[in-house]
Amino acid sequence: MAGSKLDPIDRQILAELQADGRMTNVELAKRVGISAPPCLRRVRTLEEAGYIRGYHAEVDPRELGFEVQVFAMVGLQSQAESDLSAFEERCRNWPLVRECHMLNGEVDFILKCVAPDLSTFQTFLTSDLLTAPNVASVKTSLVIRGAKDEPGVPFEVMEERLSRSA
Repeated sequence: MAGSKLDPIDRQILAELQADGRMTNVELAKRVGISAPPCLRRVRTLEEAGYIRGYHAEVDPRELGFEVQVFAMVGLQSQAESDLSAFEERCRNWPLVRECHMLNGEVDFILKCVAPDLSTFQTFLTSDLLTAPNVASVKTSLVIRGAKDEPGVPFEVMEERLSRSA
């Protein structure tokens, strides 16, 4: 298990930053029980090792006028690696596509899309997604409401698992 390579302080640093990436290094150090300089060194090491990929503000799409959220299930004609990579690159260039995940099973990709209104999404769907090379089928589901949107990983589950294996 990859997380087991980290010591408990590193895992606690990650959990604290995942919950609040804006806290100062001094506050972080206090929460994990070490002084500020070694805490900063650990954070930089975690960043360089790729455990921390970035820091982002969580914005409310609806407050910014993005009223529509849609999941699009995409089937491709070809699943050759070059075709999969080309579709992923296309998704990275579409601003309305916020997430793109390749799946195993009946659907090749699921896309999480946002748009200010249905008309904007429909234009994207008919002009871009449905006409993209190699796209065989698209099924969409409009999000009515969300019950949970929790980024990151559940550190408490990892800690419980590590304590059982110790």
